Amino acid sequence: MTSLSNAVVLVTGANGGIGTQFVHGVLARGAAKVYATARHPREWNDDRIVPLALDVTDAESIADAVATAGDVTVLINNAGGLPQTASMLDVTDADLRQVMEINFFAPLAVARAFAPTLTSATNAVLIDMHSVASWYAFGGPYSASKAALWSATNSLRLELAPRGVLVTGVHVGYVDTAMAAHADGPKMNPSDLVAAVLDGVENDAYEVIADELSAQVRSALAAPIEVLYPQLRG
Repeated sequence: MTSLSNAVVLVTGANGGIGTQFVHGVLARGAAKVYATARHPREWNDDRIVPLALDVTDAESIADAVATAGDVTVLINNAGGLPQTASMLDVTDADLRQVMEINFFAPLAVARAFAPTLTSATNAVLIDMHSVASWYAFGGPYSASKAALWSATNSLRLELAPRGVLVTGVHVGYVDTAMAAHADGPKMNPSDLVAAVLDGVENDAYEVIADELSAQVRSALAAPIEVLYPQLRG
């Protein structure tokens, strides 16, 4: 069982709705310190929270974060972004490259940079926030970026598990945050999502399937592709 008691946690994208809940959630479970990172970090009025500037798309900024936060035991790759369109045909080259940079290259770069820190720690954890879009291509470029991150997380898990690092990937549909304000339909409460993720970590889960939609999509992956995408039946 992995314990978050006395953990030192770094959260990327800490200013957002999910990131903020992660900051509060790990503290409620006994974390000793949280590095709350963002491009423009805010004040938290809590001595246990250390605001830290981090641009996850900038190698120098990542290196500075590693140098500052050398005591990290839990890394939460939460920062992400949306493209301007869900169409693979209409997305611009620049927008496609940007969403891949933010959602794939950046969390992979952060994980690689902090890997030596995590492998030298006790009860070390890497949490990668995927999405149901990792498995379901309704998001076009966004889905592609999250699918790439899911694949990278699987590879990181195989490399880091023998070195004592738990790697947990999280799949969830819409969450009730500003990022999903445009979307219709049911949305998970951020606090419920974070509780599910941290419950999973404390039970050494490799994956957290946080909502019913993600569970349904996952169960359909082994079926013929027409089951997942019935519109292909014509």
